[in-house]
Amino acid sequence: MKESGRKQGAPSPCAACKLLRRRCAQNCLFAPYFPADEPQKFANVHKVFGASNVNKMLQELPEHQRGDAVSSMVYEANARVRDPVYGCVGAISSLQQQIDALQTQLALAQAEVVHLRVRQNVSFSNHGYDPASPSNSTGSPSSKLMSSHHHHQPKPLYDMDMVVGQSHYDESMWTC
Repeated sequence: MKESGRKQGAPSPCAACKLLRRRCAQNCLFAPYFPADEPQKFANVHKVFGASNVNKMLQELPEHQRGDAVSSMVYEANARVRDPVYGCVGAISSLQQQIDALQTQLALAQAEVVHLRVRQNVSFSNHGYDPASPSNSTGSPSSKLMSSHHHHQPKPLYDMDMVVGQSHYDESMWTC
């Protein structure tokens, strides 16, 4: 029985050789990086860089660096297919804008935390309770309330770790 016009048991050509319609030699430079079952991977790389350029780049690199080079070419080629003008630079720019927006949000949240803590301390001071002093004996209702809680510091309204951690879940970070 024959498999797609080849002798039985013969390996199918790699995605590069298949697209280029050439015989895939046993020592094909493309075969380890562009398997037959991932045809779009080479198609995009070929469209953006050209087969001869990819061949030259791979030949100039030591074998242990070729896989990383192919990964980079595939990433750039896919970005160019999505955005022919800016490619990866467009994606990087979008991510940088998101980082800037998130850093601004974080700075505003941190400023709000400081403001709320100052306001909280002023409020306690106005009622005769000094949160910095565990042995407050003014006899005011707020100090009695606090003394019933074993002189613990008031719990902050916001925890800084919580504010910082929540910025990682901002849905705008994942949209491009």
